[in-house]
Amino acid sequence: MKTTTLTLSLKKASYLGEYKLKLNFSDNHTNTIDFEKFLMDARNPMITKYRDKELFQNFKIEDSDLMWNDFEMSFALEDIYDRKEM
Repeated sequence: MKTTTLTLSLKKASYLGEYKLKLNFSDNHTNTIDFEKFLMDARNPMITKYRDKELFQNFKIEDSDLMWNDFEMSFALEDIYDRKEM
């Protein structure tokens, strides 16, 4: 008997404006997350600098994690799949 393993992954992230990202996953699930509260409540300068919307837009996907500047700010797949706000 052959079994198939479905591996969930983050496939695409799109900037929607005002610190919101639309995320597309390999199982066709989509989620929109608002990062504004997280960024405004942050005190760490490595994170607060992403209040600059141009810097915030410079995210990438690496190993299904959402990441900014080589893990300076990152969110694992498990944390972004269903969450609406950070």
